[in-house]
Amino acid sequence: MRMDHVSYACERDGLLATTERISAALGVDAVRGGVHPRFGTRNMIIPLADHKYLEVVEVLDHPASDKAPFGQAVRARSAAGGGWMGWCVAVDDLSPFEQRLGRAAVPGNRKFPDGRELVWSQIGILGLIADPQVPYLLRWEGDPALHPSLVYPSDVKMSSLTIAGSAERVTEWLGEPVEKPLEDVAVQWMAPHGTPGIMSVTFETANGAVTI
Repeated sequence: MRMDHVSYACERDGLLATTERISAALGVDAVRGGVHPRFGTRNMIIPLADHKYLEVVEVLDHPASDKAPFGQAVRARSAAGGGWMGWCVAVDDLSPFEQRLGRAAVPGNRKFPDGRELVWSQIGILGLIADPQVPYLLRWEGDPALHPSLVYPSDVKMSSLTIAGSAERVTEWLGEPVEKPLEDVAVQWMAPHGTPGIMSVTFETANGAVTI
């Protein structure tokens, strides 16, 4: 179990403009991810150090986005003005979470222009929609060299999160201490005034600490 990535729903001016602001603040380039046909979304990727990444995601005018919880989550966050949507933990085995949540993980995929395909399974988006402080979970499948953090070598490091919520609640959700997947990413927990969830993420960059 380890921290994998953070997801930012695009703001009202769309995916490209939102991504440009974030990449400029971090002093690095973003790359096109692609369309998630099962979810009705598409994303841009900013690789980070330590096998992590930041994705900026946009909902598409596509039937899948009305049916898939991930598409619903992106649509709702963008409709509220955009911003941090959630964080994701990668695990080797999703079956304990399938048993605990009483439903099966769903497959995800996106194709690269050269025909290679990034494949994974995920679960927990309904939990994130109900309580945005909790992470969703995924299991990467296929070629590990296609992990989004490996698009190019990055020195930008995710150093800390500020989350409106409680460590106890997230530990209960994960079934293990929340500190385990976070490893070297510090978390400041704040009492939620309104909706819980990620308030900000701080990155260590070539120009110092940047908080988004």
